[in-house]
Amino acid sequence: MQKLILEITKSLMAVADAQKAKQMQRFFKTGKGEYGEGDVFIGVSVPQQRAIAKQYQNDCSKTDIIELLDSLIHEERLTGVFILVDKFKKGIKSNKEQEWVDLYIEKADKMNNWDLVDSSAHHILGKWLEKRDRKILYEFSKSTSLWKNRIALVSTLHFIRKNDFEDALQLCEIALPHKHDLIHKASGWMLKEMYERDPNPTCKFIDTFKKKMPRTMLRYAIEKMPEPQRKAYLSK
Repeated sequence: MQKLILEITKSLMAVADAQKAKQMQRFFKTGKGEYGEGDVFIGVSVPQQRAIAKQYQNDCSKTDIIELLDSLIHEERLTGVFILVDKFKKGIKSNKEQEWVDLYIEKADKMNNWDLVDSSAHHILGKWLEKRDRKILYEFSKSTSLWKNRIALVSTLHFIRKNDFEDALQLCEIALPHKHDLIHKASGWMLKEMYERDPNPTCKFIDTFKKKMPRTMLRYAIEKMPEPQRKAYLSK
C-alpha cells in the first residue's frame, strides 16, 4: 500500500462509526441478493469523506486513485471518486482531462452503488461528452451492468442543465423496460430535471409512454408538478 493511501485509510478509520456502518449497509442494500450485496462500510459520512478527499487530493497520483477505487471498502471508493472528479475538473484547465475520463470509463465497474455513480457521472462523463459523440452512453445503457446503465442516465444531467434534452429523453425511453427500480428512479429523476427547465418534453414523454412507464419512474418524474397535474397522471 502506498504511503499516501495508508494516510487516507487511517484518516477514514479515525472517524469511522460501527453503528453508522450497520445503518449504511442496510440503506445501501448490501444483503444477499440485493443490489449492493457484499459491499463493506465502515461508517464515515459523506461530508467527512469530502473533507478527507480535499485534504489529500492535490498529492494523489493516478496510481493512488486506482488503489482507492479498487478498495473493498465503500468509503474508500467514494473518497477516490471525489478525488477523481477534482482531478478531472483541474485537468480541463490544462487540457489534460482525457486521462481522467479514460480512467473513469476503465473503472466504471467500481462505481458499484448509486451514490458512487451520482457523485461522478455528470461531473466527468457528462461534462466530457458535452460537445462530443455520445455513443458510449448508449453502449452503457445496453450493458448488462446495472451501474453502467445508471451512469448513462445520470451523465445526461450535465446536458439537461444546458437545456439539451435529446439524449436524456432517448435514454429514458431505452430504460422503460428495465427491471430495476434504481434505473426507474434515475430516469424519473432526469425527467423531473427536464420538467423544471421546460415542462413540455417531460409531459410529452409521459403522455406518449404512460402505459409503459414503471410507477417509480412516473412518481419521480412528476414530483415537481402542481398537485392536480400529479394526481391526474397517477390516476391514468
